Amino acid sequence: MKSTPFTDTIRVTVSHLDDMKHVNNVVYLQWVQDIAKKHWESKTSENTRSTYVWVVLNHYIEYHYPAVYNDELLMETWIENHKGAKSERHTKITLAKTGQLILTAKTTWCLLEKKRLKPVRITEEISNLFS
Repeated sequence: MKSTPFTDTIRVTVSHLDDMKHVNNVVYLQWVQDIAKKHWESKTSENTRSTYVWVVLNHYIEYHYPAVYNDELLMETWIENHKGAKSERHTKITLAKTGQLILTAKTTWCLLEKKRLKPVRITEEISNLFS
């Protein structure tokens, strides 16, 4: 089950840079999490978001090419598959102008019931929102 990619863009600012004048690794990680949240919020109702919450189990990130000040970046994320309470989400970041690959990431998320903070199986309703 690969979902349709959700996309967003971001322009690199000075605050995103490290000492080498490249986007800091921690900033990329934040962007990976931010676009996942935006995707979730774009597909779900307030009621669904008040019932469930996601937590990260792990991230695997590959840095392919450095982004620098004023680069416009295209971010894409999609659900590759899910089983039980776990979901495998992929993220790709490229230079908007050229398509140069900047970063790829794979994140394993776990769905929790928000009140009890206990893992819960991904429902068919939630799965259908992303397929």
